[in-house]
Amino acid sequence: MNLAPLSEYAAVETLRDGKQISIKAISTEDKQELLEGFHRLSPKSVYFRMFSAKKDLTPAELEYYTNIDFKDNVALVVWLNEDGDENIIGGGRYSIFKREPAVSAEVAFSVLDTYQGQGIASLLLKHLVDIGRQAGVDEFYATVLPKNNAMLRVFEKSGLQDSVTRSTDEVEVRLLLNK
Repeated sequence: MNLAPLSEYAAVETLRDGKQISIKAISTEDKQELLEGFHRLSPKSVYFRMFSAKKDLTPAELEYYTNIDFKDNVALVVWLNEDGDENIIGGGRYSIFKREPAVSAEVAFSVLDTYQGQGIASLLLKHLVDIGRQAGVDEFYATVLPKNNAMLRVFEKSGLQDSVTRSTDEVEVRLLLNK
């Protein structure tokens, strides 16, 4: 685990295709790059992440996504340097929503379509789990659309999945961090 303050969190990982990525704590300086990444998402990926069709992020949403306290909210972004150009290609976050009887946080991910299937969400989950454990988080919850099979597989393969509750509109996954 990185010993620097969470707002300075950084790690290097290798994707399935051999490319190296940097996983870093998001900062307010990432607003423009995050917005540009959002615009590169397919409508399907936006729908899977936001549960609605959305063409843009408001200034308030950009502020919410990038102004993180790294206590109750933790957000990481994935940077890829290709041909000297560094871009955000994905991100993951958790937000604590309950402290009793267990510390519970909602977790969510988004990865640019071009890079899906490379293990980015799994790597982000691994880092968020490590950070969450250090912070005393007991469990993650994720709400996933039933057709988002790729994300459901990420949770299933994590080895942390405790329960899955399905309805027609959504799937709620519970991950235990401290088994």
